[in-house]
Amino acid sequence: MSRIGKIPILIPPGVKVDVSDRRVTIQGPKGTLSWEVPECTRVTVSDGKIIVTRTGDDRREKAMHGLTRALLNNMVIGVTQGYSKRLEIHGVGFKASVQGNTLVLNLGYSHPVVYTIPPDIKITVEENTKILVEGIDKQKVGQVAAEIRAFYPPEPYKGKGIRYVGEQIRRKEGKTAQ
Repeated sequence: MSRIGKIPILIPPGVKVDVSDRRVTIQGPKGTLSWEVPECTRVTVSDGKIIVTRTGDDRREKAMHGLTRALLNNMVIGVTQGYSKRLEIHGVGFKASVQGNTLVLNLGYSHPVVYTIPPDIKITVEENTKILVEGIDKQKVGQVAAEIRAFYPPEPYKGKGIRYVGEQIRRKEGKTAQ
């Protein structure tokens, strides 16, 4: 059995899990998430636990077993605690602001970069240079943070750009004058 897949997922109080056919819907205090389970896995709810089993023993089914369990666990955590990613902007004159449902980034280009915030993601800006991306879906939070970072990835010579908090940028030495 898959080492990850065989661990049951504990359902915290206030969380409702509904399994109908191949669709699993998890509802909690922060919202609702649903996911279509692959055909080679089965999901059952019993005694306050979500149990994932597989139908066979080939390589793909073993992989899907662990994946299904991990994604369902992420959904349970998302509807109870939520997920967040922190970004920081480095560079003279670089700043960010939220205007309605758009994130406006001034990154030294001739025009401001405008990013439309997805409906289930919350973005806040602190001190004009710190961006907090929050939501209940781990994949969407990470994707939005990666898209924002991609507008101006950190460069190795001056260290300017958008980076994750705590991300180390390996700096390079510039040209030397003769």
